[in-house]
Amino acid sequence: MSDWDEVVRLGLGLPGVEVSTSYGTPALKVGGKLMARLWEDGQTLVLVKIGFDQREMLMEAEPDVFFLTPHYKDYPSVLVRLPNVAAATLQGLLHQIWREVAPRKLVKAEDAG
Repeated sequence: MSDWDEVVRLGLGLPGVEVSTSYGTPALKVGGKLMARLWEDGQTLVLVKIGFDQREMLMEAEPDVFFLTPHYKDYPSVLVRLPNVAAATLQGLLHQIWREVAPRKLVKAEDAG
């Protein structure tokens, strides 16, 4: 079970991540690029930069956690029901997204250890 506070805690554990806003809602960004934002209902997280194939696999494997609305069908994003997602799953996805959107120098520094 997760909530926005958990998302922030996990996100701020990644280099360069900051709390910001997107479309008037709380968001996590790195290098000014969006990673995730809280949906207007306060219970749903929008994760960006999830590949279409992975999105389908997530929704098929855990339909009570991952879903889509028609608005997002053409974007590489997935919606996450925060009360239903395990923190470990969320942490892994945030790290994956971070690697996609973070400035290359941050990723290289993490890889170098």
